Amino acid sequence: MTRKDYDVKHLIGLLKGLKERYPHLQIILEPGSAFTWQTGVLTANVIDVVESKGIKTAILNVSFTCHMPDCLEMPYQPTVRGAELGEEGPYVYRLGGNSCLSGDYMGYWSFDHELKIGERIVFEDMIHYTTVKTNMFNGIHHPAIALWTKEGKAEIYKQFSYEDYRDRMS
Repeated sequence: MTRKDYDVKHLIGLLKGLKERYPHLQIILEPGSAFTWQTGVLTANVIDVVESKGIKTAILNVSFTCHMPDCLEMPYQPTVRGAELGEEGPYVYRLGGNSCLSGDYMGYWSFDHELKIGERIVFEDMIHYTTVKTNMFNGIHHPAIALWTKEGKAEIYKQFSYEDYRDRMS
């Protein structure tokens, strides 16, 4: 509802029509994207590129299973900065996570260049779920929480360690 192009008048009309047809119902709107839109990015780095049976997988230093479970639990695929979702294009990669789970990968993205080890991959609008749904399967660290300053410096507010994982087990 807070997006620039959201048709608020249409929504109001739908809600008024619903209330007219069912006056005994109380309508409650779940805030959803109205409060959690463009919340921040999840930044990853390519740690390896492997190919098997014609499929190139860019292994990242984040995990879909641990850091982005919403991408596996529901049909949400984030925008990847500088890439297009899909299997068409010059350089197509499946993006893979760094856990040992065989299903720790998500979709295919097409880039305009060949990915290199160490390259940064930026998942847009991810923090709304990343910070509340993460897990530390087999000791996978949570991503640090940081803010990029106007000067281009990362101010780190919270980092996670093995002790965070260990302490959850006791």
